[in-house]
Amino acid sequence: MNKLAAVTSYIDDNFYHSVDRLIEWLKIPSVSTDSQFDAEVLRAANWMADQLAALGFEIKLIETTGHPVLYAERNSKTDDAPTTLFYGHYDVQPGDPFELWETAPFEPVIKDSKYGKKIVARGAQDDKGQVMTFIEAFRAWIEVAGDLPCNVKIMLEGEEETGSPSLAGFLEANKDLLKADLCVVCDTAMWDIDTPAITYSLRGLLDAEISITGPTRDLHSGMYGGAVVNPLHALSSIVAQLHDENGKVQIKDFYDGVPALTAEERAELAALEHDDAGFFGEIGLSGPAGEPEFTALEKLWARPTCDVNGMWGGYIGEGHKTVIASKASLKLSCRLVGNQDPHAILKNLEAFFKERLPKDFTMTLKNHGTGVAVKLPVDSPYLKAAKAGLDHEFDNPTKLIGMGGSIPAVGQIKETLGLDSVMVGFGLSDDNIHSPNEKYELTCLQRGIRSHAAILAKIAEVK
Repeated sequence: MNKLAAVTSYIDDNFYHSVDRLIEWLKIPSVSTDSQFDAEVLRAANWMADQLAALGFEIKLIETTGHPVLYAERNSKTDDAPTTLFYGHYDVQPGDPFELWETAPFEPVIKDSKYGKKIVARGAQDDKGQVMTFIEAFRAWIEVAGDLPCNVKIMLEGEEETGSPSLAGFLEANKDLLKADLCVVCDTAMWDIDTPAITYSLRGLLDAEISITGPTRDLHSGMYGGAVVNPLHALSSIVAQLHDENGKVQIKDFYDGVPALTAEERAELAALEHDDAGFFGEIGLSGPAGEPEFTALEKLWARPTCDVNGMWGGYIGEGHKTVIASKASLKLSCRLVGNQDPHAILKNLEAFFKERLPKDFTMTLKNHGTGVAVKLPVDSPYLKAAKAGLDHEFDNPTKLIGMGGSIPAVGQIKETLGLDSVMVGFGLSDDNIHSPNEKYELTCLQRGIRSHAAILAKIAEVK
């Protein structure tokens, strides 16, 4: 039996231990967006640090301006082995809204699914389950062969779910420590349960929070209603002007830097035969909205967006309170493509809202993070090595896909470290990431571990 076959057998024979370890990690509510969970975020980092130290990795928990970065390193005994930097994150989204969960978000449970079994918990897929696919692959190689096929460095951050605000400074300060031949990112999805995928393009990101204030205090709606501008009405009116009737964003110069899709690109996307009916049907919708001249995949991967993620103000407690709020707020995100400049868009976004403020109103804007769009070369030998590893595990050929989401670290890693990232993940579109009842299929976890074991072996062969 060759080494990879022995490693794969070990993974299968000990898979239940891998599941137990993931459950233990998922119990830690490492919510980075809420300061009351700061101690839990640190506990999640330390938990993984202990796991890696037991596998012979050298560990550093490096402080940042926010949550720390967990860095780990273990070198192969093979001369001239390539060095791979694995990136992931140990922070998770909040559990809210808790009332929509079938079970508590930080009390992981195994349930039946259409694919066999699934683990349900916040972070099950994004990103603790995905991180465990490569951690458990390392474990299997070390237990079976006593070594890794190539040099491995690991960088796990604790702020990805807040836009990675501290990561740029961390990368700049640790360039030498993070030197590698490539980066592997496991925070993406498969094409379907039987078809692996490598993501070669990501949309960029802009996250902002805007608040507008009118009267100096909350007002009685009977005493002032009809005689003052209601801040909630004013903010809703501005939001309604963000798009035209066809879904085009109306912010000044928003589409500067957006590349036109070539006929070849459109043909490649069409050849993927995206199941629009199934994709939208599973979320209770009959089909796509937005710019009518583009297909669903084109909108998701190659067109920019501007979406309000939350709005609030006034009284939202039980019962009723007849109040006109002094202040109204929203959180907003833009997904960016091509050469769109997030900083220029942020400036024009601020101007868009300020120009539409009612008389006597004031406004504040907070920048919660920006990131540029990324498109990776498909002829990289390391991408080909990752594809060979996936082909070793799956019968269906690997698809090269784009992703509508954003991973700010990928652009920053390219810009600061000069590394291209091979993005290979094992999530599914119905995993409910960032939503109640997030889950990760156990078959995805197991095949992800097996795939990373094979990818390691194939990367080691690149000369």
